[in-house]
Amino acid sequence: MKNITLIATAAMGLESVVAQEVKQLGYEVTVENGKVIFEAPVSAIPRCNLWLRTADRVKVLVGKFTATTFDELFESTKALPWEEFIAEDGQFPVSGKSIKSQLHSVPDCQKIVKKSIAERLKLKYGMVSKMPETGALYKIEVALLKDEVTLTLDTSGTGLHKRGYRVGQGDAPLKETMAAALVLLTNWKAEYTFIDPFCGSGTIPIEAALIGQNIAPGFNRDFASENWTFIRNKHWQKAFEEAEDLANYDQKLEIIGSDIDHNLIKVASDNAIEAGLGDLITWKQMQVKDLFIRNDNGYIVTNPPYGERLSDKEAVAALYKDFGDVMKNHPTWSIYVITAFAAFEKQFGMEATKKRKLFNGFIETNYYQYFGERS
Repeated sequence: MKNITLIATAAMGLESVVAQEVKQLGYEVTVENGKVIFEAPVSAIPRCNLWLRTADRVKVLVGKFTATTFDELFESTKALPWEEFIAEDGQFPVSGKSIKSQLHSVPDCQKIVKKSIAERLKLKYGMVSKMPETGALYKIEVALLKDEVTLTLDTSGTGLHKRGYRVGQGDAPLKETMAAALVLLTNWKAEYTFIDPFCGSGTIPIEAALIGQNIAPGFNRDFASENWTFIRNKHWQKAFEEAEDLANYDQKLEIIGSDIDHNLIKVASDNAIEAGLGDLITWKQMQVKDLFIRNDNGYIVTNPPYGERLSDKEAVAALYKDFGDVMKNHPTWSIYVITAFAAFEKQFGMEATKKRKLFNGFIETNYYQYFGERS
């Protein structure tokens, strides 16, 4: 098969991070809101699913066209080469969304796309009865935006934030993809100490360890497209071999995760063990005011409580003050904090070098960045 068009979907504000990851894999990109688009050989599907730390999913773009009537939707969908992607026995459920489009009934659009694809496949495979749909899963999405239709196949299956190591979590867990992005938005290198003093269930330290040892985040999970016939097994085998070859399991790391909640420290430790990183991260139950820093030029990356409930705001403000009181004595340390607490800088006692707007789920936050004075 010739090159295909792939879309790596991204959380709002992380498009540039995802784009950089795709470029590092060797592909030229175009960046749009919520997505990174690139042309690549079929072998890119295994590689991108294995390696992209900050993307939500990897999709194949099957076609784009304008449709304002159901007839146009049916015929334009049928004209696309679905048989190049979907096997004779493939299951192909259709999900959908429609924004500011004349075809606003999503269930009707889904039914029409499903029927159109089925007719195309029956014709190409010489079938008279309906498609068996007993084989591999090919999830199709029909997305309409201002009458432009985009038809995609989801290669990932479960979202890429599901690394497979989370055996437990706290009340408001940070997505693994966001945690990885927070680390990648710093210039931390594996030789520097890394601390998360509000580690919760350990996602940020675990993602830092994966980055520090260059371990592919998808190495221990499955993907929907592993069973697709148009992606040869050799592509998957080669991608997994590449991931194994590039991992640097001998890289020494000093990564510390601490939290006031001893139950969460146990969860974090269990998650790290599940990720195969049990010996790489030190977990400590402690308050942030007891944080002990013994060396220079380290990094803190953390997602502290936001104090979203009014009753919590006073406690969170005091927490940030304690945090700032500790860190003002360590000017060589770089500090990165994501929070929705509007008065963070005031309570922390230092104005950030740089701020970046990010969305943690549906919560608008700022990523406060303090660049340490290198000693």
